[in-house]
Amino acid sequence: MSGTPESLRTRLLLRIGAALVAVCAATALAAVLAQRALLLDHLDGRVMDAAEHGLAGASLRPGDDRDLTFLDGNGHPGGLLAARLLAARLDADGAVTAAAVTRPDSTPRALTAGQRAALRGIAADGTPHTRTVPGLGTYRVTGLDASGVRILAGLPMDDVRDVLNRLVVAEAVVGAAGLAVAGCVCAAVVRRQLRPLGRVAATAARLARAPLGHDRLTGLPRVAEADTDPGSEAGQVGAALNRMIDQVESDRAARRRGEERMRRFLADAGHELRTPLASIAGYAELMNRGTGPAEPTLAWRRVSAESARMTGLVEDLLLLARLDEGRPPQATEVDLVALVAEAVQKARAADPDRTWRLALRLDAPALVIGDETGLAKAVANLLANARAHTPPGTTVVAAVEATTERRLLQVRDDGPGIPPHLLASVFDRFTRADTSRSRRAPDDVGSGLGLAVVQAIASAHGGHAAVRSTPGRTEFTVELPPAPDGEPPLPAEVPEFSEQC
Repeated sequence: MSGTPESLRTRLLLRIGAALVAVCAATALAAVLAQRALLLDHLDGRVMDAAEHGLAGASLRPGDDRDLTFLDGNGHPGGLLAARLLAARLDADGAVTAAAVTRPDSTPRALTAGQRAALRGIAADGTPHTRTVPGLGTYRVTGLDASGVRILAGLPMDDVRDVLNRLVVAEAVVGAAGLAVAGCVCAAVVRRQLRPLGRVAATAARLARAPLGHDRLTGLPRVAEADTDPGSEAGQVGAALNRMIDQVESDRAARRRGEERMRRFLADAGHELRTPLASIAGYAELMNRGTGPAEPTLAWRRVSAESARMTGLVEDLLLLARLDEGRPPQATEVDLVALVAEAVQKARAADPDRTWRLALRLDAPALVIGDETGLAKAVANLLANARAHTPPGTTVVAAVEATTERRLLQVRDDGPGIPPHLLASVFDRFTRADTSRSRRAPDDVGSGLGLAVVQAIASAHGGHAAVRSTPGRTEFTVELPPAPDGEPPLPAEVPEFSEQC
């Protein structure tokens, strides 16, 4: 459960508590050190006053380095000191020759040898020192020298220690109370701030239990809008989780659409292949029994036509499969004018019932880089689509437009148009127009793959195909990227039936 909001709340509180303790400890330490420095400075001033007062008294008997009479009577700075005073005389080598301690209301008491030993090594240079004297406690001691008279004077540090101890106790009590209050406030704030994160975690848990692979799953749980505020970290997590859920649902919908298209594709492909196979099998059975048509040639023609239809369907399926794999087309330079002109010429020869025209709008050479065979098939499919879905007498114009930015192939006709409900899916595989676009003959039945092949070839060449249709005008457009800059001459000859625009 280390990832739950409760554990996160605990870790946050522990870290905040540790930070607060560290801050309070640092503040208290700084306050104690500052107070100690202030008290020591004040004590050092009092010690120096006592040393100067004692030096003035000792200077009255400079020849006796054991004389401590400056501690008696007026020699004791009673108005200055309220505690016991430690004083000592030093010889020329800095050794302690006499030492005593006294109070304002008592006579001096000489120090023992062990107590005097604690005062060794203190130079009479006015520098304060801290020494612990056995039986007396810790003293702040300084020494002065004037005309060969050397003395030591010291005052106890008990007051300083008492003040510092009381300060530490007071800071500990106040700090503990402050930490307790701050901890309660932080706990309440953290708990409140992490409530949205808890709800986000609950949503994530429900999402983890959802059967994402189930087709009948209607909706996924989402984080409430109130918990997706981008101004907070928890809100950002909630918003990110909602975006992830949206992406999951989009992927599931796309997968379902893909599976549906695949099922429909397999059903359509099976139907398209079954029809010519059934026809071939029927004619073959009749011919095998000897009860076929009187003219065997007619039967063979039907078998050959159905075989060709099935072969074309299989070739289109294989072509789409190769294009779906993303295989790059052959990289050769293709002249669209020559390619479209040849396709229009073949269409005119194959179908004299319609008027076929070529329109050119060339501001640049109509060159592209790609597979000439594939591009020729795309143009042939567009012209075949116009021939299959327009009545005799229709005018079909194949146009080539070339500018410095793009190359366009257009096939437009003045036929009845495409029904509006088919426009969105006209480039889908196995899509057929309804009977409002009449066919030329009952058996002129397409497989529904022609326009899908056009779209796939255009995409493989870095372009795209589009369609616009209204009654009386249907226009298919294929836009392709231009070839790299080059200035080859335009075709020397344009077929005589072409129309320059």
